[in-house]
Amino acid sequence: MTQELTAAVAPTAVVPEPPQPVARLAGVAVHLPGDVREVAGAERELHRRNPGAVPRAPMVARLTGVRRIHVAADDEQASDLAVAASRKALLDAGLTASDLDLLIFASASQDMVEPATSHIVAAKLGATCPVMDVKNACNSVLNGIEVADALIGTGRYRRVLVACGEMPSRAVRHDIPDRETYALSVPGYTMSDAGAAVLVESTALPAADDVSALDAELATLTAAPSGILSSAFSAASRHWDVGMLPGGGTAHPRDVERSYFEIDGTRLREAFDELGPDVALEALAKAGLTWDDVAFVAVHQVAVAYLDDVAASLGVPRERMLVTVADHGNVASATLPLQLCLARESGRVRRGDVVLLFGLAGGVSMGAMVVRW
Repeated sequence: MTQELTAAVAPTAVVPEPPQPVARLAGVAVHLPGDVREVAGAERELHRRNPGAVPRAPMVARLTGVRRIHVAADDEQASDLAVAASRKALLDAGLTASDLDLLIFASASQDMVEPATSHIVAAKLGATCPVMDVKNACNSVLNGIEVADALIGTGRYRRVLVACGEMPSRAVRHDIPDRETYALSVPGYTMSDAGAAVLVESTALPAADDVSALDAELATLTAAPSGILSSAFSAASRHWDVGMLPGGGTAHPRDVERSYFEIDGTRLREAFDELGPDVALEALAKAGLTWDDVAFVAVHQVAVAYLDDVAASLGVPRERMLVTVADHGNVASATLPLQLCLARESGRVRRGDVVLLFGLAGGVSMGAMVVRW
């Protein structure tokens, strides 16, 4: 009887829950169109075509520090740029499109209003996984990574490709009727086309085949595994009208005159200044890190001079940033992947380094993500 009672009240063994999956950036790639144009030369041509509205001197190149931009071919679409970068990312990781669990097209540009451009990218890539579009101006890729991180964290997917095809050159005005229109069009003359791809994986998956034995040994020895450590996002949506591409939606469905960028650069900068560095500091605090732990800061770039303001606002040394806008222009949401690629190629970012991704977007919004590479 005693034995039976003991058995009846004996506590059952507690089975520990499996750890929550953590996402990592397993690969990043960029595709830049080969047609490279000088901004100053384009400005002179713009003045020749619109002498009464456009200044003779190349003011945009001088004031922004942007020297060159990339322009996609006339027969290329945003999806083509995304596919070119995606193929490179998959090849570098030793994967194929069939290895993907989800494809996210994250871009300010799109092939058409319907269907979602992610379907077009998947068809060209040969992927048969679920797809979706994520769109938030120049923060589209960063928000796409955020969505991938969240879905991997729930265990829903294990491998997500965030593909981007930015083609802002198609929405830049070249026929300028007056100075007022020119002022709203100016920021568009620094915009540049690019494709990007970021492979986001669960850390439960094995590392890519190209990881060296030394890298694997170092990863084993370090107490800090790679992965997305934290993120923070904010928005001040009352400023939505300071940067627009109004045509094609329900507000202006067929108005050709509203199919170009309309950006008030001064108000846009003031809106970003109003938001300040809080999201970056919040992301660092969530990760339990300080700026001393951060090896590299990738930040969205619209002008060379503005980087000094961003560095001062964040309180991070300027040398931890990399200038890309001067020679590649404002590639919208492909900016952060571009900087990651160039930083890795130059040795600025190595395995185990902590990187902070800092995004700025019209609307307006900010985002920060702390990643251990």
